[in-house]
Amino acid sequence: MLTLILGPLLIFVFTIFLTVAGLGAAFIVIPTLYYLGVALKEAMAIGLLLNAVSMSFASIGYIRSRLVNFKAAIPIIVFGIVFSPIGAYSTKYFSKELLLAFFVLFLIFAGTMMLFYKPKQTRQKKINEWTIGSVLGVGAGYLGGLLGVGGGNFIVPGLVWSGFNPKNASGTTAFIVIFLSFAGFLGHIAIGKIDIVLLSLCIAASIVGALVGSWAMTTKLSANQVKKIIAIVLYVVALKMLWSLIMYLVATKMLWGLIK
Repeated sequence: MLTLILGPLLIFVFTIFLTVAGLGAAFIVIPTLYYLGVALKEAMAIGLLLNAVSMSFASIGYIRSRLVNFKAAIPIIVFGIVFSPIGAYSTKYFSKELLLAFFVLFLIFAGTMMLFYKPKQTRQKKINEWTIGSVLGVGAGYLGGLLGVGGGNFIVPGLVWSGFNPKNASGTTAFIVIFLSFAGFLGHIAIGKIDIVLLSLCIAASIVGALVGSWAMTTKLSANQVKKIIAIVLYVVALKMLWSLIMYLVATKMLWGLIK
């Protein structure tokens, strides 16, 4: 019963802020549901599906407000879907702790750049959107698959650094997340039983949160405010990943101590 109340409520709050940043909430929804007692594979499937659903509703407002750059989005989607499995396959060649450490450093760097770096808006006109999209699609797809996270964490700062207005970067990334998340959901679709009541409540909370977040982003927040929210979200993700790294190292050390 507690899961049915707290799960949707937390998802509603998370989705509002992450929609403003143009990111799906799966990275925080999955551990939240898991800590509330939902099986990990079920939580992963629900989280990815909620990403696709919430960003679909958020993108309606973003498209109407002309915040989605389709010329950049399409190649990111195509290359992201292609290179994500390649990145996932490459994980066997890298240590998990090293990957997590690099990802944490990247997120801290990206968040700091969001706060203090001011790109020249004219750069976007000088660089072809298809070129930007192709490069980001390959990078975000591969690194997202390699690290097991959503590529949006790389796409948003990449678009902003390329000269995109922060609002356009968030709107475009939200549209991209729909397809990348749904592709990930299809990979988990054979998990078996999913609590339909919990799923329905979470979907409803996710939709309402996405609509509130997209409304705030398009009508109430300036580009600079959106940029700051993106930076805060990146810092939060970095802290979560750092905590996961610490817990992994602690667990590994304890296990090694038991073996010895």
